[in-house]
Amino acid sequence: MKPAFILGLLLLLGSGTTAARSSLDDNALQRGNGPEPSTLDAHRCPEVACGNILRDLYEGLVAEDARGQVIPGMAERWVVSADGRQWTFHLRPGLRWSNGQPLTAGQVVASFRRAFEPATAAPFAVHFDAIKNATRVLRGEAPPGAIGIVAPDERTVVFRLDRSAALPQLLLLPIAYPVYLPALREFGAQHTRPGKLVSNGAYRLAQWAPQASVTLLRNPRFREAPAIARIDFLVTEDAASELQRFQAGGLHITETVPPQPLPQLRKRFGAQLRISPYLGSMWLGLNLAQPPMRGNPSLREALSLAIDRDKLTRYITGLGETPAYGVVPPGVADYTPAALPWSRNTQAAREALARQRYRAAGYSDAKPLQIELRYNTSTPHRRLNLAVAAMWREVLGARVTLRNEEWKVFVGNRKQRVITQAFRGGWIADVNDARNFLANFETGSVTNWSGLADPAFDALLKAADNAASPALRSAALRRAEAHLLARHAVVPVYFYTSKHLVRPEVQGFEANPLDHHPSRFLSILPVAR
Repeated sequence: MKPAFILGLLLLLGSGTTAARSSLDDNALQRGNGPEPSTLDAHRCPEVACGNILRDLYEGLVAEDARGQVIPGMAERWVVSADGRQWTFHLRPGLRWSNGQPLTAGQVVASFRRAFEPATAAPFAVHFDAIKNATRVLRGEAPPGAIGIVAPDERTVVFRLDRSAALPQLLLLPIAYPVYLPALREFGAQHTRPGKLVSNGAYRLAQWAPQASVTLLRNPRFREAPAIARIDFLVTEDAASELQRFQAGGLHITETVPPQPLPQLRKRFGAQLRISPYLGSMWLGLNLAQPPMRGNPSLREALSLAIDRDKLTRYITGLGETPAYGVVPPGVADYTPAALPWSRNTQAAREALARQRYRAAGYSDAKPLQIELRYNTSTPHRRLNLAVAAMWREVLGARVTLRNEEWKVFVGNRKQRVITQAFRGGWIADVNDARNFLANFETGSVTNWSGLADPAFDALLKAADNAASPALRSAALRRAEAHLLARHAVVPVYFYTSKHLVRPEVQGFEANPLDHHPSRFLSILPVAR
């Protein structure tokens, strides 16, 4: 495909000048947050949009500082046994919920038990399989009380594991936040609404205007008063509109930056543009449970081969992203990623092989593939999927129908695996660990949107879990990734960068690999009016 053809797909988002002088309140932070959060139930949060808010509303046993380092949270200290299979967390004295009620170790344990109940359907529960009986409880094979988490007294929480694991990193996930169970019993699903949600973090929920904003205020019960009194998380599903809002002086921080030439953005925004390495991988999922992908690896490989990732990252995304030929991004701790065997071929060679695989799959000009490519509504996703569809048409002759859906609808369809064929996938790391990416393809995982059921892959993950050393674990995970790629169960596209616009008066915004920025560590310098 000629570069000019791809360039013709780009939307001109305007030039403009640097962001307008801010008329924002110095004591209220306006944060772009992407799509409407699907929930504020910490145990059920599946995406970045709710995770950003929950990090302000809640605090787990451990927390993250501005640089993404693990720091004490509810627990003032913790110790681990010599074999790595028992962790003991000692709580701070005087912990309280936002309603003033005492927060005890017993409540923390009860919250974990609720998180692992099958009815809760917690999307990240699978990452805690090292905890004794956690998987059995999750499958309904054991009662919640059987999970290996106990409170010997009001200020001590003990975790018993079947194998060693980096537990503090896992405890940063929203599923590890304590949910106030009396509100859940009284209000059911409505316990996440303003006036009913009880939390324990630096902020409390004040308002939730659907499809508009979520407003948080300082939690007077938290041990340290954050510098900023009010946080507004604004729904900014369209990146171009978010950029316009920032330019008009209506946002302190954007959730992302729409695709534009990087030199132009740097010229317009200077130091306000923050681009950093990010542990995120964008791929296209393929529904292996339904035709035409089911039982047709040649077709799946043809679709992957036909994508010119260099053109996509140069002309479509254009903000430092790198082409992906694997699932796990570079920079993950103690891991060397695998890659598709033809990743070093020229694009011309890949496209020739794509046409061979396409014919082997039973398709031709006379019998073209007809396929739907589904994605959630967003300017960057629309541009990317439009370009991918063009490549599939140009290289293979496939007839591609694009389907864009509002976030919640898209997530529901992706999860059900009924009407999806090819769809926007990807993963943003919850913890700095290769398994966090690969576990999405384990049989039965709630994030296994492709429906892969591969005993050999599952066995490699289990081998990694039982490995006697970090080096052996890493090797097993790499074999698992290579096996996944050989099955062509997913189409890797690119590795993310984090990209934000941050107004100069915002202090404390630090780059970190997981792109987590708790508001409690931010402040706003007064702006001369």
